[in-house]
Amino acid sequence: MKKRISDMPKSDRPREKLQLKGAESLSDLELLAVLLGSGTKKVDVMALASRILKVVDQSGGTADVNALQQIEGVGSAKAALIAAALEFARRRIRPEGTKISSPVDVLPLISHFADRKQEHFICLSLNGANEVIISRVVSVGLVNKTQVHPREVFADPITDRAASIIVAHNHPAGTLTPSKEDIEITMQLKSAGKTLGIKLLDHIIFNHKGFFSFQENGDL
Repeated sequence: MKKRISDMPKSDRPREKLQLKGAESLSDLELLAVLLGSGTKKVDVMALASRILKVVDQSGGTADVNALQQIEGVGSAKAALIAAALEFARRRIRPEGTKISSPVDVLPLISHFADRKQEHFICLSLNGANEVIISRVVSVGLVNKTQVHPREVFADPITDRAASIIVAHNHPAGTLTPSKEDIEITMQLKSAGKTLGIKLLDHIIFNHKGFFSFQENGDL
């Protein structure tokens, strides 16, 4: 159960935390709570923010007003606010054109997923100059496992006319050691990429403490 705003020490509440430590100190959930301002009589703002975040993540970081209004507690005003905020940010902070030379260059584009309680599998499409075309969430899994298939990963990069991809996912459990499933999907994606002519450059596992790169570790 999500902690209610009223149960938090004042200094830990999103708005007060932002004022004390700056917006960069807030998680995505807390930033959404600040944008919303308040919940409803039935739904606390933190619970409402969590529901919205799940929908936004599953849609690849975009916000459809009609989809948002299907969430209990979200009316037309809140839906419009979230959609406008995401579009405003998208127009000013775009991953497009970011040159990727090492795994460290990828981290700023994915690090905000490190606090998620579920695994998020992310795919970055790159052009022939190793510049990011776009970054997308491919799937959202359980607490410590996400289900992903090569056809889901490569569907959009094919449309993007990508020359290569980099995939990444967060490890909510904290360990950065690749699981058996992580290794298997990496090999499957590498093989599928060869067939499609879209090279898998790296698979990055990350959390708040650091990251593991299959490419840097010599596993690709």
